[in-house]
Amino acid sequence: MHRYLDNEKATLSLGRDLAMLMPDKLFTIHLEGELGAGKTTFTRGFVQAFGHQGNVKSPTYTLVEHYQLDHRDIYHFDLYRLSDPGELEFMGIDDYFHNNAISLIEWAQRGQDFLPAPDLMIHLSYQSTGRQVEIQAMTALGEEVCGKLHK
Repeated sequence: MHRYLDNEKATLSLGRDLAMLMPDKLFTIHLEGELGAGKTTFTRGFVQAFGHQGNVKSPTYTLVEHYQLDHRDIYHFDLYRLSDPGELEFMGIDDYFHNNAISLIEWAQRGQDFLPAPDLMIHLSYQSTGRQVEIQAMTALGEEVCGKLHK
């Protein structure tokens, strides 16, 4: 599924729309794109849809931000500064992927072997104006969510 996002508001809106479709199960989203492509903006819209009122910053140095909202654990990872994927094992990465958690992972390719397969792969890219987003379902659960988003 491809969609054109003409501004920040459209990126926030896509994050909110997708958040509203989350199943009551573990769900993992990998966010790919160059620096400044809109990954954190998308995440901000996503987290705000669950009622978050504060800032949503990129966890570039802390690797993960945790939000407990609407009885869900939402984890926002940014692996851009990850120097060795083995660091994820030391931080107990498996503990984050529990039954009711939602994980949004920026730069997931840097933690490849230590991360679960995504339900959705979202790739944001620059256009002359705005952004292009490609959303790809990677699991049956991801296909279900993608199908609802497409309607």
